[in-house]
Amino acid sequence: MEQPAADLLAIEVCYALPERQDVAHLRLPPGATLGEALTASGLLVKYPEISRDKNKFGIYGKLVKTDAVLRDRDRVEIYRPLTADPKELRRLRAAAGKALKRGAGKG
Repeated sequence: MEQPAADLLAIEVCYALPERQDVAHLRLPPGATLGEALTASGLLVKYPEISRDKNKFGIYGKLVKTDAVLRDRDRVEIYRPLTADPKELRRLRAAAGKALKRGAGKG
């Protein structure tokens, strides 16, 4: 027997790509886990680069494991690996800014 829609959880599963975001809107039974939402979203099939072992997942920006139980209106987020170290990028930007300031008085 199918569960009435009023008893189902409204869940979003989001995967952000550099150029756009893909969002799957789901209705899942109470007690559903993040892993079940990932499977139901179809995003694991659509984006084969997503790996349950390598990617990290969260709910509203907080890292959680795939066995986390979802609540109504949760937003499941699939995080991509970083392509550059944020600390290193900040250091490079700071160094470039200092170089610009030193050369600003010439002319």
